[in-house]
Amino acid sequence: MRVVFEKRYLLELYQSGKTSDKKHRFQSEVIKGYAKAIYRLEKAKALEDLYLYNSLNYEVLRGDREGVHSIRANLQYRVEFTVTVIGDEEVTTICNIIELSNHYK
Repeated sequence: MRVVFEKRYLLELYQSGKTSDKKHRFQSEVIKGYAKAIYRLEKAKALEDLYLYNSLNYEVLRGDREGVHSIRANLQYRVEFTVTVIGDEEVTTICNIIELSNHYK
């Protein structure tokens, strides 16, 4: 899948493991889990491939977050993203990474 980052700090976290934005600082284990989750998104050919990794805990959210998908970065944080499919025969999925959020807040 092709991954697009909606916010700059999310791209910086994935590429360099840190961000210039002082508001979005995370512990190293969260960043490692985040990078691993994004890597799995990039390698997946279809959303169904995410079910193969139980540790990702892939789910489609409901309620006020309807239309948003999520996978776990670790036990506390999740990566929220939207999915767009372009074309009929040639399917391109663009995962727009929305947020690295604390699951329990």
